Amino acid sequence: MTTRQFTFFLHGLLILCYDVRAFQNVHLNHGRHLSFIKPSGHNSRSKSFSTDLQNKWGQVSSQVSSLSLSSIVVPEPSTADLSPGIVAIDKLNPELEPLLDQLRDEKFFRLYSVDMLGSCEYLPQELFECYSESCEIYPIDEDEVPDKIKSTDASEHEFELDGWARWDMPSEDYYDIKQFPEEYTAYDGSDVWRFIHGRICFNGDKMKDTDSWQEDFNKAVSGLHSMISAQIIKGIDDILANGEQPAEPWTKPDVEFKRRLSPSGETPAALENLYFAYMLLLSAVSAARGRLLEDCKANKFEGPSVEKLQKVLSSPLFDDPNIGIASQKLHDHAVKDQDSRVALWEARMRMREMFRIMNCVQCNKCRLHGKISSMGISTAFQILLGRSGDGGDPKRIHRVELAALMTTLSKFSTAISFATKMAKETA
Repeated sequence: MTTRQFTFFLHGLLILCYDVRAFQNVHLNHGRHLSFIKPSGHNSRSKSFSTDLQNKWGQVSSQVSSLSLSSIVVPEPSTADLSPGIVAIDKLNPELEPLLDQLRDEKFFRLYSVDMLGSCEYLPQELFECYSESCEIYPIDEDEVPDKIKSTDASEHEFELDGWARWDMPSEDYYDIKQFPEEYTAYDGSDVWRFIHGRICFNGDKMKDTDSWQEDFNKAVSGLHSMISAQIIKGIDDILANGEQPAEPWTKPDVEFKRRLSPSGETPAALENLYFAYMLLLSAVSAARGRLLEDCKANKFEGPSVEKLQKVLSSPLFDDPNIGIASQKLHDHAVKDQDSRVALWEARMRMREMFRIMNCVQCNKCRLHGKISSMGISTAFQILLGRSGDGGDPKRIHRVELAALMTTLSKFSTAISFATKMAKETA
């Protein structure tokens, strides 16, 4: 272990790993209604919708062999037209997922310079020792980072007062997400999620018009939460499949899936929002496809990255018109009147805050992946909306933003596949 890595190890001993049992008692409803209570506390419309979903869930128990998520996800009336996109994803995502997974092996998409020592500016926190090795990460040796990546990140980093994102200042410390992949760590991030849904998402007077881009923003953040929930459950499932015991405390994967993601669980719209956010990411990558292919021709990628990226971008899922339903709704909501256009500064501000709140995550591995995922969602909004709602210029997207966009797309693709697997097993 190098001196620099040992320094980070000592810092890691000061990082708090909460008892995950506390999360079992926090009901984070990250769908349309952003209260932190049991589903029974919703209004009548929400109750009716939840009941419809539960009935649908029960109806598929005799169709397990042919079950897909499109058969159990029943979008709300305002987003019922998402259904064709959900069907398209169920059909084509199994082919895309392994291609995205292979792409993440390439250094362009797996190396990130991240400030792991940033202080939390949003929540009062106490520091305790972290006894879980799974929480900790270390920067790779400097000579393992290609000079092209280091020089590109340094030259592209800039301060934009009202930008969609504000990535950490690049340094000599780069982290490899292949070396430290997402997995179950037993960390409880409920305080952070409570802040995100209650303070960063739109609530109260801001949500008088539910058919708005503010609602789309909330659904995308909820989809991000659903993706991370799927990662947590998959992490437990992977550990058990290897004949090992997860770090205490933990819950059986089928129980956690039903609680967190199933239509009969605490957040009935969790899967719908997972699809919604995935559609936005797919549309953003589709819009940036020309830029990415130009970069391939300009030799901005090393080794087999070009061939792997071209295979990903050739997926028919990017060309399916039904995938664009979510992004079209977001666009139409953003430009429906002058007030909507002007108010987009709030979306940019809140996306920046989404990234900064990750400094309050006290599991370093979770913080790393949380920052990358937040940047991926932010980049999608930047491409799809730009400053005025009409879309941004993909040619202005930085290396780290493109890498985060593709990595986050891969995370969502895997989450969809795992959710499909769990739906079959729990039906």
